[in-house]
Amino acid sequence: MMNIRKDAMDEETRMDASLEQALKDFRLSAHAWSETAYNQPHRPVKVYRTSWRTTASWALGCVLAVGSVAGGVYERHRVNEQARIAAAEAARQKQLEDAQRKESEDLLARIDSDVSRDVPSAMEPLAQLMADDSTQ
Repeated sequence: MMNIRKDAMDEETRMDASLEQALKDFRLSAHAWSETAYNQPHRPVKVYRTSWRTTASWALGCVLAVGSVAGGVYERHRVNEQARIAAAEAARQKQLEDAQRKESEDLLARIDSDVSRDVPSAMEPLAQLMADDSTQ
């Protein structure tokens, strides 16, 4: 039984040693990679991306501002156009009402002149004779 324990301990020690060696190798690889990456010449990639990002942001902002102003101008034009159309329609309606009123007044004047006779036209000679008799 003691022999089994000793074998298990030896195996554990070997596994610990191999794990430690793997970690050392990984650490050395990571340090070597960082040293290589750190010593490479630095290219201003981020500045290039940032300048394009800034340019795109400004361009989109300008498009948004111009779109807002154009929308306001269009809305004002549309409201003015509707007001002009409404005014033209009101003027046309007023002309129609004036024409109808004049026509109605003319009709009423004709009816009034027709009705205002004291006697019908067939009885007019008799009415003149009676008027002549009353003056004598």
